[in-house]
Amino acid sequence: MPPSVPPARSAIDESPALRVEPLIGLEWSQAIEMWGAEDATVPSETRRAWVHRAPEPQVMALYRTIRRSGTDVPAPWWLRALAAGNLSSRAEGFAVEDRVAKLLSARPGWVFVPWATEGSSGYWEYVPSERKLLEPGMPTTLILTDRHPGWIDILRVHVGETPDPVAVGGLPDLRANLARFESMGPA
Repeated sequence: MPPSVPPARSAIDESPALRVEPLIGLEWSQAIEMWGAEDATVPSETRRAWVHRAPEPQVMALYRTIRRSGTDVPAPWWLRALAAGNLSSRAEGFAVEDRVAKLLSARPGWVFVPWATEGSSGYWEYVPSERKLLEPGMPTTLILTDRHPGWIDILRVHVGETPDPVAVGGLPDLRANLARFESMGPA
């Protein structure tokens, strides 16, 4: 057999190689997908997504990559805080969630809602606050946030437009003022 001779190069062969860009949005969507968390009663039971289990440097690298795409990226509060340099680790964010869960789980009337927006860590509702409304609305709600270093916001019981959040100065402030937050009237 004669030695193989490479075929003549065509004009197509001279163009730059075909470059396939990753579907970063799809990859991120899969990274934050929380399967089987709909029955969770505390945030720790929702930590099943890739962002909760993968090595932290990998999570941060993918998050920074998706953020550079210029789109509004759904992500847990602790990941946004970690990327901004306001938390030292994912474990620190989990500890905040777990301390809040321990406090609220022991208090009557507070219910954890795991099915919040995509990528979120869920939120807590104080169900008895709905009795203060004359029509159906939203109960007093506690959300964890990267908006300030206390990490906790309270939304008053309300009907219609969501009220401005009340910033809580961390777990000690929440513990000291929980009865006041529970008794706040409609916005």
